[in-house]
Amino acid sequence: MEPASPDLDLSPPERLAVLYAPRAVQPLWEGFLLLDRRLADAARAGRDPLMIQLRLAWWRDRFDQPCADWPQGEPLLARLHPWEQERAALRGLVDGWEARIVGEDGGTDLGKARVEAVCALARMSGIKPGDAVRRAAAEWLGHELPAPRAPILPGALRPLVILRGMTLREATGRRGGPLRDFLAILRLGLLGR
Repeated sequence: MEPASPDLDLSPPERLAVLYAPRAVQPLWEGFLLLDRRLADAARAGRDPLMIQLRLAWWRDRFDQPCADWPQGEPLLARLHPWEQERAALRGLVDGWEARIVGEDGGTDLGKARVEAVCALARMSGIKPGDAVRRAAAEWLGHELPAPRAPILPGALRPLVILRGMTLREATGRRGGPLRDFLAILRLGLLGR
């Protein structure tokens, strides 16, 4: 089993963003965000590359198996069971983190894998991922410069709208403390822009 890592949790803005998704979709968002954090922790700079590859290999092996074969007792794996049909997107995240840390792609593969995971999340939410979804995901993750106008996305993807908006606020230096962040999240969550 993958060596134990610190108990990771969502940041307050991430938690609020997830709450704006329909109840049935919230676990999908939560699992995705927690997995990305866990993989980032496993691939943390300064760790021995061999140890990073061993940790990531454990996750890759899990996502190559059906969910029914996953070991019991790993809470994050339990949260990822709804991703059964989109396990390839989760495996892509693992491969992306490995390429970023031990490869020479500079994070390109990780960026593509994260966008594909958001597209998988959209499909599981009953939404066909189009250019607007891909662009919003790439802007949230810092892989594309923001478009002049925010893409309009379905309500099930409201967390993406919020996460993208908060990332852009931070990049432009418009963050002003917890209260202003909270108000920005409310605006993004209610209005979708």
